[in-house]
Amino acid sequence: MEIRTVTEDKKRFLPLLLLADEQEDMIDRYLESGTMYVLDDGGVKAVCVTTDEGSGVLEIKNIATVPEHQGEGYGKALVEFVAEKHRESYSILQVGTGDSPATVPFYEKCGFVRSHRVKNFFTENYDHPIIECGVQLKDMVYLRRPLQ
Repeated sequence: MEIRTVTEDKKRFLPLLLLADEQEDMIDRYLESGTMYVLDDGGVKAVCVTTDEGSGVLEIKNIATVPEHQGEGYGKALVEFVAEKHRESYSILQVGTGDSPATVPFYEKCGFVRSHRVKNFFTENYDHPIIECGVQLKDMVYLRRPLQ
């Protein structure tokens, strides 16, 4: 297994990125300014994009695993890689996600705890309803994990 940084032609991973953030113009808001990591294990299995949010906060903006390899530890491996790589430079690793039983438990298993929420984020920023596990996502839930 190898995790590498991608600096050019990040859009070639758009189909995978769209699994975690299903509207391309929302991905465009962070893709070029963010740092992209790709996990390769006999082929690309997962991607992650992070951004510097200031004040010692590094945010995971997108993390996605190829569907047939979900549940095999690739997402957790990327989270741990990012946490370890940036432990000296940042004090907090945070992620914003929908309040969904498909995503929140994953982050909690990775050591994140709920921090705050942004009301109506999904309904105000996406041009269509975002449905996950049969529930329409409305608020963005932020979870944080200390790095130091």
